[in-house]
Amino acid sequence: MTKTTGTTKATGTTGTTGSTGTTGTMTGTPPAVSFTGAVRSFGAVRALRGVDLRIARGETVALLGRNGAGKSTTIALLLGLTEPDEGRVELFGGPPEASVRAGRIGAMLQEGRAVPRVTVRELVTFVAGRYPAPMPVARALEPAGIADLAGRRVDRLSGGQTQRVRFAVALAGNPALIVLDEPTAALDVEARHAFWASMRSYARLGHTVLFSTHHLEEADVYADRILVIDGGRIVADGTGEQLKRAVGGSLVALDLAGRGAEGLELLPGVRSVEVRGDRARLRTDDPDATVIALAGLGAIRGLEVAPASLDDAFLALTAREREAA
Repeated sequence: MTKTTGTTKATGTTGTTGSTGTTGTMTGTPPAVSFTGAVRSFGAVRALRGVDLRIARGETVALLGRNGAGKSTTIALLLGLTEPDEGRVELFGGPPEASVRAGRIGAMLQEGRAVPRVTVRELVTFVAGRYPAPMPVARALEPAGIADLAGRRVDRLSGGQTQRVRFAVALAGNPALIVLDEPTAALDVEARHAFWASMRSYARLGHTVLFSTHHLEEADVYADRILVIDGGRIVADGTGEQLKRAVGGSLVALDLAGRGAEGLELLPGVRSVEVRGDRARLRTDDPDATVIALAGLGAIRGLEVAPASLDDAFLALTAREREAA
């Protein structure tokens, strides 16, 4: 049984970084990415329901969402692979196609088979040659960690090696905006750390980065800002800390020991109560006050206090959207 009380304003964080604002954007300079009322349907399925968002130049932004939430459609619109049924999508103040043609966009997507009978160097060189001001091939291979694979055939690489080749291909044109769809899938822990070190160096040069991931800790650590999409809408927008505070800054868990959960939602600081079997989880803005009140009730068996994680925030935000639907 799950019982949720109180209201968490998932989009309350938009006032701090602004899903319709452009934090860090120079006056008069269009943002790197702009969605205005973007709607996209596929038959009877409405994948996006009026998405508004802005990503400033130089920001590193994570896009989080469950499968089917609208992430892939958002990325497809951004890359000009499809168009919105309603609303507008712009990159650097113009249509996505213009930025793609100008070589300002690099993408690392999950789909795509390895090109047969070409080496890593040949593939990256070919892609770099399609851009007006490409990155030197050796420089693209190095941050991807595949300099030693330059002479290997792409179709004979492992899954993790192929993923790193995709990263080098995305970097080859030295794009102003790089879009990464699940970039660390198939990478081991060491390769993931190396990838993000390279990505941070690239972002520090002033490039804009948008990435989607199922590793929520990556979003928490490496993104300046996190967008949560669910049901085709942006339901939260802010830093990892802001999202965690939006759903209750801490978790207090305890064994109910046969007593009911009635009245727990009224304790000081409590934002919501979730009951799983004989154990209750309280989201609270003031864990000290909550624990003192629990002690007064004699309800401190199996007590645990921990800060809310981004996983907790994500689950709470998307669960509320499902309940609202």
